[in-house]
Parts: sequence; structure tokens; C-alpha cells
Amino acid sequence: MANNANFVARLEEKMRAAGDAPAFETADGTITTYAQLLDEVARAAAALKSLGVAPGDRVMAQVDKSLANVFLYLATLKVGAAFNPLNSAYTPAELEYFIGDAQPSVIVASAKRIAEIGPAASASKVRSLLTMASEGSGSFMELAAQQAPLRETAMREPDDLASLIYTSGTTGRSKGAMITHRNIHSNAVTLHSYWGFQPGDVLLHALPIFHVHGLFVALHTALLNASRMLWLPKFDLDEVLRLLPRATVIMGVPTFYTRLLATDAFGKAQCSRLRLVISGSAPLLAETHEQFTKRTGHRILERYGMTEAGMITSNPWMDGERVPGTVGYALPEISVRIAGEGGKPVAPGEIGVLEVKGPNVFKGYWRNPEKTREEFRADGYFVSGDLAIMSEDGRVTIVGRAKDLIITGGFNVYPKEIEEELNALPGVDESAVVGVPHPDFGEGIVAVLAPLPGKELPSESEVLGLLGKRLAKFKLPKRVFSAKELPRNAMGKVQKAALTAQYRDIFKG
Repeated sequence: MANNANFVARLEEKMRAAGDAPAFETADGTITTYAQLLDEVARAAAALKSLGVAPGDRVMAQVDKSLANVFLYLATLKVGAAFNPLNSAYTPAELEYFIGDAQPSVIVASAKRIAEIGPAASASKVRSLLTMASEGSGSFMELAAQQAPLRETAMREPDDLASLIYTSGTTGRSKGAMITHRNIHSNAVTLHSYWGFQPGDVLLHALPIFHVHGLFVALHTALLNASRMLWLPKFDLDEVLRLLPRATVIMGVPTFYTRLLATDAFGKAQCSRLRLVISGSAPLLAETHEQFTKRTGHRILERYGMTEAGMITSNPWMDGERVPGTVGYALPEISVRIAGEGGKPVAPGEIGVLEVKGPNVFKGYWRNPEKTREEFRADGYFVSGDLAIMSEDGRVTIVGRAKDLIITGGFNVYPKEIEEELNALPGVDESAVVGVPHPDFGEGIVAVLAPLPGKELPSESEVLGLLGKRLAKFKLPKRVFSAKELPRNAMGKVQKAALTAQYRDIFKG
């Protein structure tokens, strides 16, 4: 398998060498060793193969976080297929689009969801629908238990598809980012080295695993290191406080750290073994960074990445300062630049759009060559859409977004998708959705509605009730307001900056 670019082949080498060392420890103390992990993945791979899954097929999973979910992910790569994880909060209406676009050969979801998506799956000729419950039970694991372990790992090329991950779409439709084996391998190896992973490291894993942070960054670096993972199905404050004293590494979104800091019981005692505290997926306030250092003695390491490119920059682990409010330097083998109009680089200290090039950058958007061409420069740089400043020595600070994007609780939300749903509601003429500062989620979603002439707008509770049937919970506005009309500039464009300023303090106090 020396020439096999399949990322799982690399992980299997580590698993075999680790043998009976603990890979996962769940909250109740149950241990899964690396040898057991190797066997579970091999049985899950055999199950997929028995369902006719072939290299290049998509395996869609909308399931709660569990070890069975990890087995399914690694097994999908092992047979050469592409893993397509979806947020468990997505509604059946949202899933219908994903199924039609990805056209998976297999879908694994909760029994309730499988019953709801039958027509959409049938229309897209999905071959198999299997269940997986929150604790990992269900028809998929039952099928896997009946299989002899599949030891062969499918041969893959570096640019073969490993995962299809949907990003929020500016036009209301999500785009599938094609992540290759080269992408995940290069990023995992780079991060493992750059962040100084060492024998004996223990990772507290409380992130979801349907996106890059929890699935690729946290899971891959720990597996490459043959580390023990303290495995939580979600961020539970009491459980994190209980387990944190045993961890040497924790990765989280800013909300993790604001919730810990809001607890009087949290302090140096819980962080006695920590050597690395990482934050990402959303901007970390400099104030949070400074409070955490004061309380614990540890400086949070902030990094920057995105679905299409994995991790791009990072503050240093050892050599160099972790500056609050910045995301550090470009990672090894990755090139970043700050560009103005037409991709022309701007001078140090000037604001422009961050562009990135390297082995971490995705292959393009699934079945969307036009959008792919739009987002890449002629010289191969990918246009991130994030506004940034680069210092003379290359340190990057993210200062805003060129694209209309809200980051709430670590999740990307494009207002356009919510506005389209709001505009379809009875009595609504038009709407505007903005993000304003929120003490827990970073940004809270606020919707402002203008009525049709002579019509009455639905109440806030009615709006949220109707939207809840169409959109994932994390996309729902925290507050809904009404206005006779939306503010506009001389060209007739809605002035979202004015709305943001008007409502920016509503979540304070």
C-alpha cells in the first residue's frame, strides 16, 4: 500500500502500530482501542461493499455524533467512496436538495429521518437507506456486525474525492466542496507537526463531526498521533469540566470558552495538564482570549480555515507570540496573499480579500464548474471572500467578510437563504437578515420584516414556528422585528449596515 494515496491507508498504519492503546474513551469510561477501531472500520467497510458501494460513490450521513459515525466515515474512505456528512439539524426540506444534488448511493440517518426522505431518495435512485441512532445502534451497525472484516483498502489517487461537504450558498443554495485525499492528508500532517503533537497527548473532543473542525482537524490529528480521545457527543459544560483535567489538548469554537469563563468553578485546576487550547470556526474576541489567559494561565491558539481549504493560517505553538485578534501565519506549504480588485496584491497593512493556494485547497464545487471558475484566479489562488490585513512579517488578521455571511455558534449562515423563506411568508413584502454581536454565539441572527401594503405581518413566534419547519435550528433568527420599510441607499439597495447598527446592542445585558 506504499503508493496508495487513500488517507485511511495512512491512518491504518498508525492504528496497527498503536494496537491495544486506547483510541476513544466515552463519558461512561468505555474504551475502544486502536485494534478494535481497525476491526470496526473493516466491518463497516465490508457492510458498504455488500451494499454495492464502489469507488467514487457518495455515502451521505445525517446522524448524531457517535463512534459508529466515525466507523462509517473511515469505512467510506476505505472502500474508495466519498463521505458526505450533513448537519443533523437540517430539515427534510433542506435534505431534499442535498439528496438531489449529491445523488448518494447510500444514506445513513435516524429512523425518523429515513421515513421522511423516502420520496426524495427514490427520486434520486438512492440504492440503500440505513438507520443509525444517537448511541450508534441501527440497521447499519447491525449489517456491519454480520460482516467479516474487509482488510483491503481501495487504491486512491491524491486528487480522488474523499469527502463532499456542503457550504452555505450566497444565493440560497449550498455548494458541495470536493475535498480530496491530498487535501485532508496534507492538512492533517501539517497540523500534527505545526501544533507539536507528542506521545501521550490526550484530546478532549466535544465538537460535532459533520464539518471540517471536528471531523478533519480534531479527529485526524489525534488519529495520526495515536492519541486517546475523550469523546463527548456534544459540548456539555459539566462533562467538559470533569474531563478537562485529563486532557492535554482541547479544540473548540469561541462559544466553548465563553461558557467555561462564565462558570466560577472553571480555572487553573481544570487546565493543569493542558498544553494546547485551540479556537476556530468563528472569530475569537480579544477580550475572551485575555480573560482565558488571566483565569487559566494558558493562551488560546487561534487559527483560520474554511471548508474549501481546511486550515490555512495559525498562530504559532512554540516559536512566536499568539496575538489576540489575529489568526497567525500561513501554514507550511500554503501561500496566502491579500488582494484588491482583480487579484492585485495590496500593500502590508491594507485591507483586501484573502486568497490561498496550496495542497490543502479543494478540487472545486461539485457539478458546478462555473462557480469553481469564478472563485479561482488564473494563477490557482482560491478567493476566500474574507477581508484581511497582512503585516510586514506575514501575520494575518481577519477584519470582516466580503461575502454576505453570518457566523453563529461556529456555523456559517448566509442571510439570502433565510430571506427567501421569510419573503414567502404571508403578509411579508421583503425582509433583511443581519448578524449582530451575541455574548454566547458570537453573532446572533436578527430578521427585519416589511409588510405588504394593507397586510399584517405574522408575529415573531409565528415566524419562528413556520421557519422551524423549513430551516435548521441554527439558521433561525434569535429575534424578529418589523419595520414600515427597510432602509435603502440612493441606488435602492437595502442598507444592512444601518440595520446592524440599529440592532447591534439588543443581546447585551
